[in-house]
Amino acid sequence: MKSEFLTHVYEKMLMKRYAKRTIDSYLYWIKAYIIFNKKQHPKHCYNKEVEAFLSYLSNTKNVAPKTQALALNALSFLYKDILKQPLTLELNFNRSHIQTKLPTVLTMSEVKALLSLMSVNHLLQCQLMYGSGLRLMEVTRLRIQDINFDYLSVNIWNGKGGKHRGVTAGKRISSGLKSAN
Repeated sequence: MKSEFLTHVYEKMLMKRYAKRTIDSYLYWIKAYIIFNKKQHPKHCYNKEVEAFLSYLSNTKNVAPKTQALALNALSFLYKDILKQPLTLELNFNRSHIQTKLPTVLTMSEVKALLSLMSVNHLLQCQLMYGSGLRLMEVTRLRIQDINFDYLSVNIWNGKGGKHRGVTAGKRISSGLKSAN
């Protein structure tokens, strides 16, 4: 990194054991904030500039609400942990209100057609992902002892967010699971 300030922010986040993706996204938004304020050091900016930046993201850049929240979290971290001047809780900015898009859902016949074209090597994993709602990493980490054949269920350990959960396995894929055993 060219900037000593951003290097300092990066090192502070490493010390606090932030995830690499969090560090990358926070640095991106902090840098965008500095550029938005004509490369003025953040210690010379405060609530008004943060409000203007967040409103700019909503009004001009048309970002999603979660993206705007991520930018706010990055700036909150900057001011609280780096500059030791926490932002006020009464920030007044235009909140992003982009309509959430409805997901595209396949019909049963489309799913059957898709699975019929799947290679045998990946068919069982895809059936688990579709039929039981498993995520890709959950399928790759799945072990045989996580499958309960009596109740047709699958135990997921340390899934998204480090949470454990149980899901049902379809009757049609239980034979495939047993043969994989």
